[in-house]
Amino acid sequence: MSEHLTVLYRGPLASCNYDCPYCPFAKRRDSPGTLRADRAALDRFVAWATGNPDGHAKLSVLFTPWGEALTRSWYRDALVALSHLSHIDTVAVQTNLSCRTGWLADTARERVALWCTYHPGEVTRARFVQRCSELDGLGIRHSVGIVGLADRLDEARALRAALPESTYLWVNAEEGRTYEAAEEAAWTALDPLFGYSVRPHPTLGRPCRTGESVISVDGDGRVRRCHFVDEPLGNLYDGSYLPALRPRPCPNTMCDCHIGYVHLPELPLYEVFAGGVVERIPALLPLTPVTSSRRAF
Repeated sequence: MSEHLTVLYRGPLASCNYDCPYCPFAKRRDSPGTLRADRAALDRFVAWATGNPDGHAKLSVLFTPWGEALTRSWYRDALVALSHLSHIDTVAVQTNLSCRTGWLADTARERVALWCTYHPGEVTRARFVQRCSELDGLGIRHSVGIVGLADRLDEARALRAALPESTYLWVNAEEGRTYEAAEEAAWTALDPLFGYSVRPHPTLGRPCRTGESVISVDGDGRVRRCHFVDEPLGNLYDGSYLPALRPRPCPNTMCDCHIGYVHLPELPLYEVFAGGVVERIPALLPLTPVTSSRRAF
């Protein structure tokens, strides 16, 4: 059993208040039944994490909803509750930061963090930066990012200029897009780690921490090694996943998502993000730019 288990949780929630053209969940509305099921599933997960029945020395939790979680009170309540538990190392969530921030004053600041994505066209830069300033004022650790669309470069530069130097700005490469060298260099000037996102990582047969010290959990407790491998390892709530926690090679040809490739031992990202892996916050700034020639693969 892993002494420190990282859990990526994703329940039934698939609704979002934003309408981003590149997202299949844009402006999607969940039915009342789905929302009730999502709340019940999250309550069950929080009870498991609180009780820690399997005796993990430390738990790190990242909520990775298909939609926007923090507009729902039960996710805000979950972050508050989990942040006050001594065996929780970090509890974090991916969010568009559209919700109010005052509730974060009730969290234990040393354990809670936000992974915030800026979506131009859905919110003004001024409003988004103001939300980030509120997080700074509350002492909430956070990273900020943007999708590297061709027409968003100037906006990303403006965002970088508006944020404190101490705030890491990450850039996710647009899915399926090949970046010319000049484009890659321009985005790398904003996010020195863009080189890890811009090309998929060959992973077939290579070692990965997922399935050993990192797991993915869905609303009914089904455990998989990560979001991108369907094979179940057991169920969280009956403990049947425990015997399956062991080193195993990746069965997929490629990995092109940060929440997947960050766990590859052949990449130095656990060192880069030491103490901030689930929330995507580097240990030290400034970062050394990554180019294709410097990549581990």
